[in-house]
Amino acid sequence: MKTILDKISDNSIQVGIVGLGYVGLPLAVSFASAGVSVIGFDPSSSKIAKINAGENYISDITDDLWQETIKHKTLQATSDFSLLSGCDAILICVPTPLDPYHKPDMSFIEAASNAIGKYMKAGTFVCLESTTYPTTTEDVVLPILERESGMKQGTGFWLAFSPERVDPGNKTYFTRNTPKVLGALDEKGLTIGQAIYKLAVDEIYPVSSPRVAEMVKILENTYRLVNISLINEMALLCGKMGIDIWEVIDAAKTKPYGFQPFYPGPGIGGHCIPLDPFYLEYIAKKFNFDLSMINTAGHINMMMPHRMTLKISSALNKHKKSINGSRILFMGVAYKPDIDDERESPALKIMDEVAQKGAIIYYHDPFIDELSTPLNRKFKSEELTAGLLQKSDCVVIATNHSAFDVDWILTNSQLVVDLRNAVKISSNKVYKL
Repeated sequence: MKTILDKISDNSIQVGIVGLGYVGLPLAVSFASAGVSVIGFDPSSSKIAKINAGENYISDITDDLWQETIKHKTLQATSDFSLLSGCDAILICVPTPLDPYHKPDMSFIEAASNAIGKYMKAGTFVCLESTTYPTTTEDVVLPILERESGMKQGTGFWLAFSPERVDPGNKTYFTRNTPKVLGALDEKGLTIGQAIYKLAVDEIYPVSSPRVAEMVKILENTYRLVNISLINEMALLCGKMGIDIWEVIDAAKTKPYGFQPFYPGPGIGGHCIPLDPFYLEYIAKKFNFDLSMINTAGHINMMMPHRMTLKISSALNKHKKSINGSRILFMGVAYKPDIDDERESPALKIMDEVAQKGAIIYYHDPFIDELSTPLNRKFKSEELTAGLLQKSDCVVIATNHSAFDVDWILTNSQLVVDLRNAVKISSNKVYKL
């Protein structure tokens, strides 16, 4: 009987990927475009139908890579989790949100682990990729797999953790050329995992355990959180002092060592950076450890949307207008430029706040046709015209999409609040972060 390493060698391995979102589908395509047989599992019938019809719904997957996948005919999608029984390797790429009390919501990981444990065959390699707190692989996934399968890790199956490293909108780094960190529960699992991932990723970086790999992801994002919080606080102070923070950053980054530029904005969005501090805080409390710096950084960024609401209100006041009854147009609602992802976007929180103060809200985003805010307000993207700009009492540049003609926007607007340094010229009708 062939071992899993034999199947890797002769390319007869079948890889299962649970969760076909921003992480899972690009990973599936990276395997499939290399000729590896992949089954994608997801409860969404629309995702399943699109993939099986050859339709790509993740903008970060290039057309060339998608066409390679279609040509090889090695990717299929299903919501029938019993087909996990035919997979030699199963990679978990499910969401890890927070619950209403800002505690880690493990329900997606638990549901995936239950299904895998129920159906997987002996000799399967399982790897969790979802961002989570250190010890999740050992304390949450492992007991479920052993209970549901009746097998033991190291003899019946192998378990590992490899943090996803997806940067939506990045045109340089993608699944294949981004180094992959991998930590397994034993040496054989690490050997198998490296051989599997090498089929889809150029460079694998092994570490000593899953909890080290889990902490790697938390460190990467917390590093960004703390530095973005620092520059946001500096930007607020510079605003009060009449100093252009952008000019300060441009000058500081001429230093060839010891400084990395970070840039201010209306807050932090996306799935990882706004959520990771709460995952780290959850596990730190179990070890009776106080994350004072990280908590402070998180608080600074949580307050940024509110501070941007105050900036909008102040700008309107200087033009002798009240925020109550003013027509406010938000330019861009994605959490970063040139992507179709509004998860945790600070723009949505600002929209809610100004709406609560009586403003009339519109938005335009070429990537996002419709949205729901955290307070469940529904909006559809407006067609961007000179008339829409002219009738707006305030235009807020919340996301600096490259498609925006900033000069044209400025010419046709009464008042612009620029939260992204999109406007480079000074004007009495422009208010910057």
